[in-house]
Amino acid sequence: MSRVGIIGAGHGVFGRRSDATVQELAFEAFRLAIKDAGISRDELDATVVAAVPEYHKQRSVAGVVQEYLNLNPKPTWLTEVACASGSAAIRTAWMAIKSGLHQVVAVIGCQKMTELATAEILALMGRVGEVQWESIFGTTFPGYYAMFATNHMHEFGTTHEQMLQVAVKNHFYGAKNPNALFRKEIQLDKAMASDPVASPFCVYDCCANADGAACVILADESRAKALSKKVVWLDGVGCATASMSVLRRPNLVGLPSAVEAGQQAFRMARVAPRDIKVAEVHDCFTIAEIMAYEDLGFCKKGQGGKFIEEKRSYIGGEVAVNVDGGLKAKGHPIGATGVSMAYEIVKQLRGEAGERQVPDANVGLTHNVGGIGQYTFVHVFRRD
Repeated sequence: MSRVGIIGAGHGVFGRRSDATVQELAFEAFRLAIKDAGISRDELDATVVAAVPEYHKQRSVAGVVQEYLNLNPKPTWLTEVACASGSAAIRTAWMAIKSGLHQVVAVIGCQKMTELATAEILALMGRVGEVQWESIFGTTFPGYYAMFATNHMHEFGTTHEQMLQVAVKNHFYGAKNPNALFRKEIQLDKAMASDPVASPFCVYDCCANADGAACVILADESRAKALSKKVVWLDGVGCATASMSVLRRPNLVGLPSAVEAGQQAFRMARVAPRDIKVAEVHDCFTIAEIMAYEDLGFCKKGQGGKFIEEKRSYIGGEVAVNVDGGLKAKGHPIGATGVSMAYEIVKQLRGEAGERQVPDANVGLTHNVGGIGQYTFVHVFRRD
């Protein structure tokens, strides 16, 4: 079967974007992606918009984005699977192209998080968990992931210091990313001394809500080769789910959906974890990145703490992880996150990441988690 490639990518600045509406954020990224692809909007067959509508005053986000980008009457639709909405949109566009229905599709991830107060956001995110038996007890995202952290510490001896070394790494690289929310390095002692959030987490264990948008343009093989000389191929897609109730999971030291999705993507792309040169993983909390190392097979189960401690996920290590700052430093506008991950891998595989460039990067991966692991999408990208 023919391949599907990314021919253009664009990214706006993540942050507290009081200067822009959600459709203006979308335009910021879309304009750059169209320019990067060297095409006009008339050459698009469709758009897929990724956003979580509950965070916006506007209920039907895809419609206002489509209109603002002057893309009517071409088809558009919205994808939503919590924090993995961006990767779900990419998978949906990939399927539309693979089916032969469309040839060129723009995927736009966009989100305005800061229209709501922090308490409202925490309440919404807490309800991504199982509503009947869990969220009624006041569950929050930090609380859920703190349970993963506590169990990982108990079972494998992982330390809080090792977790915070994830934050140190990601802020180190985020300081070099002009699109990141936080562009300042941090030291381990400062991170250790930050205010508590949910034991064992402190402030620097947690990513921040943000506004922002990213866009990638996918095309079938014939159109991709005709339109671009720097195509990045999406050769492996994996997706899996897990129980809504976290307490019904087999354990609290990893995400079974991530393991399954990763295996699917590796099989389809005919690669192994050791072949991945650069990865974007879902580091909503520091323990999440450590679990991702293990779930994706970058290291053995229980060795994630040592993996970061030994700098094996830095540039120059075994696999460079989150060298755009990750969610931790770049920020987490949830609808945009999965598309932002793809943008970074595209730039890396094209050798366009500047001072964050991973040498000889030819195979990359994105790992995007929705909810507390209820959904996970893993994509493998390759540059010929």
